[in-house]
Amino acid sequence: MKKNKAIIVLLVFALLLAGLGYTAAVGFGADGSGSASSIKLGLDLEGGVSITYQVVGEESPDSEDMEDTVYKLQKRVEGYSTEAVVYQEGNDRINIEIPGVTDANAILEELGKPGSLYFISQNDPEGNLNYQAMGVDADGQLVYMMYKTIDELLNDGGSVVLTGTDVKSAQAGSITNNMQNSEFVVSLSMTEEGTRKFADATSKAFQNGESIGIYYDGNIISAPNVNAVINDGQAQITGSFTFEEAERLASTIRIGGLKLELEELHSKIVGAQLGEEAIATSVKAAAVGFVVIVVFMIAVYLICGLAASLALGLYVELMIILLGAFEITLTLPGIAGIILSIGMAVDANVIIFARIREELAKGKTVKSAIDIGFQKAASAILDGNITTLIAALVLGILGSGTIKGFAATLALGIVLSMFTAMIVTKLIIKAFYAIGLQDLKLYGIAKERKTVNFTSKKTVFFGISIAAILAGFVFMGINKGRMGTTLNYSLEFVGGTSTNVTFNEDMPLGDIDTNVVPLIEKITGDGNVQTQKIEGTNEVIFKTRTLTTEERETFKNVMVDNFGADGEKITTETISSTISSEMKSDAVIAVLVSALFMLVYIWFRFKDIRFGASSVVALLHDVLVVLAFYAIVRVSVGTTFIACMLTIVGYSINATIVIFDRIRENMRSMGKKESLEDMVNGSITQTLSRSIFTSLTTFVMVAALYAFGVSSVKEFALPLMAGILCGTYSSVCVTGALWLVLRKVFPQKTA
Repeated sequence: MKKNKAIIVLLVFALLLAGLGYTAAVGFGADGSGSASSIKLGLDLEGGVSITYQVVGEESPDSEDMEDTVYKLQKRVEGYSTEAVVYQEGNDRINIEIPGVTDANAILEELGKPGSLYFISQNDPEGNLNYQAMGVDADGQLVYMMYKTIDELLNDGGSVVLTGTDVKSAQAGSITNNMQNSEFVVSLSMTEEGTRKFADATSKAFQNGESIGIYYDGNIISAPNVNAVINDGQAQITGSFTFEEAERLASTIRIGGLKLELEELHSKIVGAQLGEEAIATSVKAAAVGFVVIVVFMIAVYLICGLAASLALGLYVELMIILLGAFEITLTLPGIAGIILSIGMAVDANVIIFARIREELAKGKTVKSAIDIGFQKAASAILDGNITTLIAALVLGILGSGTIKGFAATLALGIVLSMFTAMIVTKLIIKAFYAIGLQDLKLYGIAKERKTVNFTSKKTVFFGISIAAILAGFVFMGINKGRMGTTLNYSLEFVGGTSTNVTFNEDMPLGDIDTNVVPLIEKITGDGNVQTQKIEGTNEVIFKTRTLTTEERETFKNVMVDNFGADGEKITTETISSTISSEMKSDAVIAVLVSALFMLVYIWFRFKDIRFGASSVVALLHDVLVVLAFYAIVRVSVGTTFIACMLTIVGYSINATIVIFDRIRENMRSMGKKESLEDMVNGSITQTLSRSIFTSLTTFVMVAALYAFGVSSVKEFALPLMAGILCGTYSSVCVTGALWLVLRKVFPQKTA
């Protein structure tokens, strides 16, 4: 790169950095589009709409029916936000909370009355219903072309042939029609009983020229022709659909197919669960952590560190802008994904700079060392990031709720980190070199380190790991005996108590976090207290673990004595977990499939399944050790637990691959006299600075969250710090030795 071109590159970058910085901070237009303030926030950070439904006609509905209804509603409302939550309240009520929404009526209108879907046959000789009767208005909302009400149809000789519970599934898809054109359809699958009913209904309709109209919440949503007798319970609704229209119709049929019929009890606008202080402290922690990382990078890596810091600034700006552009809902677990991706962005730079210094130590020129350093670092960066990206994509597809939000922020962060580290940083370093910053002292030279014999201590390391994992199971057993649960499950997992308190004045959320919540934490002995303020009232909802009768009375007295709350208006209600058994299953399946895909990818890239097996075992090791930390310290296990574990999975696999990449490289040039043990120890030692520095910078980000955060944020950051330390330990002390053991136990077969 010539000097004039380098100056232009740096000026353009400076303008880009300033322009994107302005966009991220202020945005454009009256709504501040593109700014941090335009990012959609989850219930924990912003609040939204809370709708309470009550089961129609049953005071004590079946618990299995309630669980099934909660799960299906959860899937339905994820269309509004992946962070929407659905949970049971009392015996016959279900709450839906959707973040970032302020118009409850719009949600209610679109949701309609869950569980009120009917298939009605009617003699229709004039063909009034023999076409698709669903449309979409200018805002993309469903509109219903209503010709006759259900009562009118029944009075005119129609009959209900199926209800929503007879439909097993409804999915949007595409087929190739008779004209060989692709068209979107809605595929229906009936239950066993529904199949029999549908066969009779279609047989009669086909013979008599009748239509079968599909009615939801009293309005017709589709009136397809019956072109054949359908005996197998598999049907397709065709029409001039766009995919969005087909998906909306399928979604409406699914929600109408609930076993229980629900009616709205009340709706309200609720505030953030974590409060303003949690957001403010998280932003402060991020700023402090970022500054510390910048100072560290420049102090250690000089010119390269300055280039990386500038690229990292661009990364943060792009992250803010794209979170809003892709309408990703940001929550506390989502912040975990960003922290991990920032750590990986720093990690990529550290790997590159270590390589550059190694080349300079070999006597290469600065210019040549830069090119070779980026080239040699590429495989480790790509393999580490792609492996984590695979996990993020699988989690995004198979996961639900919070997991999807985590996966989205992590995937976006990974792509941006690779772009800024491998392209932007390289461009800036070369520009710095071209304008005259060419002195070797500005880049540093790798010092020759004495190889540390890690593998000789493998018995000790394996013993420490096994002891830590076993200690976790022992403490789980002790906890089970003393307290009834192996872990300190929060209300997201096991449900709890929702207490409504009406204060005698409008108390700001900041004051509630500072003055009220600590008193509640003293009563519950638990830092996981969720606070929601009802807009336009003095009413505040406090969600805690399940309270005993005595604790509820103490809670009430504290509110009355300390804040003058009206004791008569303090009400409590038992609420179910927001993480259903199905969602837990989704999470487990998503993680297992992710691990399988990562194993296959590492096997493919390293041509040795023992690398993949070692990586997955190390990953499992880190998860079990952090689980032991949760059991021993009794940190609350809530939605952030899932995010914490997923963050550790991503961090662990990335750290391991960096070492395995160096082992792979060194194997190619290994001398005949050098043993595998010496080669592995040399590889670990060569990457030791990377392992330490990356862990340190990521740890600083999380430690800042812990130092400045409120109680709920601290309970999220503490196990994450333990996971970072554990991931560093396992990658340096366990994985290389484990790979050697697997090579001996399962030697490579030769042809």
